[in-house]
Amino acid sequence: MIAILIRRIISLIVTLIVVSLLIFTVMDLLPGDPASIMLGTSASPDTLAALRTQLGLDQPLPLRYLGWLSGVFQGDLGQSYTYGVPVAGLIAERLAVTIPLALMAVLLSILIAIPLGVQAARSHNGLFDYVVGLLSYVSIAVPAFWVGLLLIILFSSMLGWMPAGGFPGWDAGLLAGLQALLLPAIALALPQAGVLTRVARAAVLEVMNEDYVRTALAKGVSQRTAIWRHAVPNAAIPVVTMLGLQFTFLIAGAVLVENVFNLPGLGRLAYQALSQRDIIVMQDVVLFFSALVILMNFLVDLVYLLIDPRLRADAQ
Repeated sequence: MIAILIRRIISLIVTLIVVSLLIFTVMDLLPGDPASIMLGTSASPDTLAALRTQLGLDQPLPLRYLGWLSGVFQGDLGQSYTYGVPVAGLIAERLAVTIPLALMAVLLSILIAIPLGVQAARSHNGLFDYVVGLLSYVSIAVPAFWVGLLLIILFSSMLGWMPAGGFPGWDAGLLAGLQALLLPAIALALPQAGVLTRVARAAVLEVMNEDYVRTALAKGVSQRTAIWRHAVPNAAIPVVTMLGLQFTFLIAGAVLVENVFNLPGLGRLAYQALSQRDIIVMQDVVLFFSALVILMNFLVDLVYLLIDPRLRADAQ
């Protein structure tokens, strides 16, 4: 088990370094000069040259990459060109909104999808199965930002039950913060719940055809007990895989929803950095997203090993 973990960790570090090199190279190839954007078109060449030297933009690409990578490993992500503050502080501040939003969306997705997927598997080819299938396809097809707009119209404009957008901050209280995140979390959760429902249904149906489930049913165990005690735990691997992918997608893909609800999250920070040509913020945020995806895949692999002993035997 220790050898497996060491191999996984080495692979994770190598992947992060390769991804960081790709990110830095692509960002450097983007058109435009950060110094020109910061100073404007009327700046003199001497002033531009001085600012480029101050920002380190006059150094060769390999030296700039090594300096940035060294800072990343030391926890120093550099200074934002636009805000003039450490990027690490900006990301940490925005994560205080994005992480709770993603967790709420994942929790809502689980609460919706798992019961529906299992019940659809129980009534395979029945009316409930077809209705759940139709609803899941509709939820997958509808964009999250459009669902968010509908939720704002219904619950904010028409009923006045929920705020239309903005975030009061956690200093205003836990209830106020959760209330501000509820509608965007629902908007993010519904499309993901459709995908997770289909995965859970297919996984449970596949396990229900196994010999041990049929044996349990032949011994007089009720179908409900056989499904929840035997089928659902053994169908966990594809569901865990999808949950890991969903969590990273909800953090990295919440840009539109955060803009619809005017939330100061990480996705909105990435959008602002792109529009302001703040390269250092852009590459740090993209690296964070990439590292999160790689880390979640690593954690999912570990969960696989814990769930299924056969995978531990195969990996040794």
